[in-house]
Amino acid sequence: MEGNISREQLKILVHLLLPLCIYWTAEEMSVSIIADITTNALCPAKSCSQAIYINGLQQMVVGICKMVVIPILGQLADQYGRKPLLLLIVSAAIFPSAILAIDESKGFVYAYYVLRMISHIMSQGSIFCISAAYAADILDGRSRAAAFGWIHGILSLSHVLGNLLARLLPGTYIFKVSVSLLIIAPMYMIIFLTETVKLTPNLNQHLRWSSKAFKLVQDRYSSMRYALHVVTSSSTLKCICLVSFFYDMGMSGISSVLMYYLKSEFDFNKNQFSEILMMVGVGSIITQMLVFPLVNSLVGERVVLRIALLASITYALLYGLAWASWVPYFGALFRMVYILERPSTNAIVSKASSSSDQGKTQGLVAGAEAIGSFLAPLVMSPLTSWFLSSNAPFNCKGFSLICAAFALAMAFYFAWILPEAPSTQEENGESVEAPLLA
Repeated sequence: MEGNISREQLKILVHLLLPLCIYWTAEEMSVSIIADITTNALCPAKSCSQAIYINGLQQMVVGICKMVVIPILGQLADQYGRKPLLLLIVSAAIFPSAILAIDESKGFVYAYYVLRMISHIMSQGSIFCISAAYAADILDGRSRAAAFGWIHGILSLSHVLGNLLARLLPGTYIFKVSVSLLIIAPMYMIIFLTETVKLTPNLNQHLRWSSKAFKLVQDRYSSMRYALHVVTSSSTLKCICLVSFFYDMGMSGISSVLMYYLKSEFDFNKNQFSEILMMVGVGSIITQMLVFPLVNSLVGERVVLRIALLASITYALLYGLAWASWVPYFGALFRMVYILERPSTNAIVSKASSSSDQGKTQGLVAGAEAIGSFLAPLVMSPLTSWFLSSNAPFNCKGFSLICAAFALAMAFYFAWILPEAPSTQEENGESVEAPLLA
């Protein structure tokens, strides 16, 4: 990584990255097979509108709840520490995988989606913003961008490992191995992960429970107002929220229907999905861990963000207009580039935020992403189901993906006018707000 990182800082960062790698590997193992399990349980057919709708419903509910939950988790991470929140998020993923490890019948599939909904409400977006805040606690501004690239690079490495395991293991063992890994990840965190927030004594511990509850709500409301003030008073943060909103609207819409579209159009199964995801994962490791720190130091986060968004538009159009089974493999190459949107966004937000506000601002930007991911399935699920059916108005089964490209084009517009982020790190002064670091 670039910047001067001490051996002690690197050791602390490794103890974050390793359990995250285990967690994401376990989560990724189920991605390539869940479309087959869902369609086999609900409607054993090549095209299954019920499976598309239940996946879209899950994403919509998760999006609604994430709008509130992610900013609150970011605030709680600033107040009560990063480690407890990371433990909660990682542990919640055990239960949905355990359900399908027991049985893959219709009732268990429904139970899986309910539990996965709860898990994703806590994990999607929040694990990145809390991990980014954790890295910001131990590294200075020059090293943070590289660290964010490493966090996202570990995600890509996990995609490779997860899909490799899914490709090699029989289907009946995938969720059993996934549960085992999901148990190991929080155990590692409990033993080795160091808390980076200095906690102070709780001054409200002698209050009655009703007073504590009122004080908790009051603190959350005050902190939310302050976080909104921080974002709205910064032109950079306001603009990056719009970028994140439109980007997540486009990409969440694509991801919610892509596997069902490929299964219907090209009869893809677990093996083809795993091949594409593994290919993307290997390339993404290189781009995020090696290319991003280098390019970022040369041209800056804003240029990297714009390149990533252009790649995402190309990706959406290629998949939407796919005319042969090899096109999804070619289109996946652009995914290796657009995946740089996340670390570049994290770097921009971190640079524009003070040290005590890292969790709040990262959480609020992730909340903007959640709004986009909530709205996407409302359009993408019925539109995809309509164009995959025999009642489509014209022959373009990937029309919904082409529509998603317009949302990505809006994200590119706001990235193009994104102002330079002024450094607001608290090196010579105090935060405007009394820090919520408990």
